[in-house]
Amino acid sequence: MDNYYLFVLMCIFLIVLPGPDTVIITKNTLTVERIGGLKTALGICCALLIHTSAAVLGLSAIIMKSALLFSVFKYVGAVYLIYLGVKVLWSLRKKEDVASVEMNTKSQFENTSCFKQGFFTNILNPKVAVFFLTFFPQFVDSGSKTFLPFLIMGITYTVLTAIWSLLYVYLINQISAFMKKPKAQNSIEGITGTILIGFGLKLALEKTHN
Repeated sequence: MDNYYLFVLMCIFLIVLPGPDTVIITKNTLTVERIGGLKTALGICCALLIHTSAAVLGLSAIIMKSALLFSVFKYVGAVYLIYLGVKVLWSLRKKEDVASVEMNTKSQFENTSCFKQGFFTNILNPKVAVFFLTFFPQFVDSGSKTFLPFLIMGITYTVLTAIWSLLYVYLINQISAFMKKPKAQNSIEGITGTILIGFGLKLALEKTHN
């Protein structure tokens, strides 16, 4: 494996770039507090480990080469992101009519679903599989075996994602007092829902790999 430290540096830059994972962590940290953000991050990291296993075993390569499989993952992932976005926007309309007891029940439900939201947002994104198989080989010696290098890089990427997610959740939680003010939270949730729908549409409209 070549240039491991360069690989780590590139990973850091890529991880901190905002994407669907960042949006989901932000939303769940604000609505379900720190535990929600941590469970979301755990779901994302579990999905990344599965992507790593798929890359090591060559399954990601099959998805990349199969237009049908890629399209299935792409559209399922797009629909899921749009569903989450619509759900967030719809909750804004009902917020004023929800009693405090119902809000507590809702928070408990969202707490249990945070892991699933993080997991499915990542695992259903075929771009992650494509990223692993286009980015990782650049740091492997030509002609050498890829099993161990891919495994190391996948675990490294997952660990770096976990560290960044912990720091990000902590930051959001620290400034949540301001962000949880009714007007601020309504604005954030509106923006979050719109961004999720936008990510879903962008994923759905991307060209299928052949």
